[in-house]
Amino acid sequence: MGKFISQLSLILLIPGFSLAAYAQSPNFDKNSDKQPYLVKMEREQKQNLPLPDFEDVDVEKKQQQNSAQSSRAIKKVVTAKLMTNYSDGNFYADRLISRAELAAIMVKTFGLDKRNLPKEDVQVSDVPSSHWAYQDIQTVLKTGIMKGYRGNLFFPNQRVTRAEGLAIFAQAYGVFQFSDDTVNEILSTYSDKESIPGWAKKAVATVVAEGFVDKSVPQISPLKPMTRGDMAYVLSQYLERQQPQPYTPVVPGGSVNPQGF
Repeated sequence: MGKFISQLSLILLIPGFSLAAYAQSPNFDKNSDKQPYLVKMEREQKQNLPLPDFEDVDVEKKQQQNSAQSSRAIKKVVTAKLMTNYSDGNFYADRLISRAELAAIMVKTFGLDKRNLPKEDVQVSDVPSSHWAYQDIQTVLKTGIMKGYRGNLFFPNQRVTRAEGLAIFAQAYGVFQFSDDTVNEILSTYSDKESIPGWAKKAVATVVAEGFVDKSVPQISPLKPMTRGDMAYVLSQYLERQQPQPYTPVVPGGSVNPQGF
């Protein structure tokens, strides 16, 4: 027994040895000269699992919601044929929109080609008649929805900023003639409102007031390039507004103004 105690003491004194309980075999004969064998009984170790970071969970949940929202918007505008997928079937929401693409989208969305337009084409040096968006560019120029640059240039491949894209959409939709105070009030909740160019403020206020931008996002990001996903969201909200509202029947004998005012 003394040998066993000395062995156990030695085990417990070994540096770095994991904490464990040892017991003799139940068949151990104390009168035997044989060494007792030890049965190692490991204690169940508690695992220090990291607690979830609820801020990370909230961010992930928000990202999932945004992704689902983006998917719905894309599906809606593609179904309405206002925008299309690429030849490989993908939409590529993060790709940037060019002026030519924006012109084509505005013509489709608002039926600009059905308006009474001048027959004579506008001279545009950098958009030949063979350009895929030639007719759409002519249409937005003739309607005044988009403007050209000096030297009869349109820069069809130039990317548009979010301020430009929202302003051009509002121009086609109809810019509300808000007072300056009203514009400032509408835009007051955005942390980057001072970055919105003066020429675009009424237009941006229009799309905000009409609910065409995601109001849960605290920035307009007017100077960032507009993506296909950005425009898809605006168009999806516009399509939502165009849906007929449910009919509310009038109860016979009822008063439209029950309080008599």
